Amino acid sequence: MRHLLFLLLLITLTACPQKDDDVINCTEVYVYGLNVTVTDANTNEIILEGITVLAEDDDVVEMLELGYESYIGAGERVGNYTIVVSGDGYMSQTVGPIEVLADECHVIPQNIEIVLVPN
Repeated sequence: MRHLLFLLLLITLTACPQKDDDVINCTEVYVYGLNVTVTDANTNEIILEGITVLAEDDDVVEMLELGYESYIGAGERVGNYTIVVSGDGYMSQTVGPIEVLADECHVIPQNIEIVLVPN
């Protein structure tokens, strides 16, 4: 009887192996789908003041926030975005559509560089 229990236990353990490959460990970091760097066409310098960056996706319009050296937005939100950049002393620039996708855990950030031409 003891041999039979041992055999059943052995069959159960080998028939249902645990796969660590199936486990997905996602971080709790908040990921922005859009990272937009805006530069001046004449100086090639990054513009951090006096600029408005809008992201439009269907009925959603979001003003991107100024991060370290880029404007960030579309936090954890997939979509097809049109980016509109404007500022005093510059001609407005529209880029898109920019597709933001996601993997099993987070959106996949899209890095966009927009060059503004002074008026």
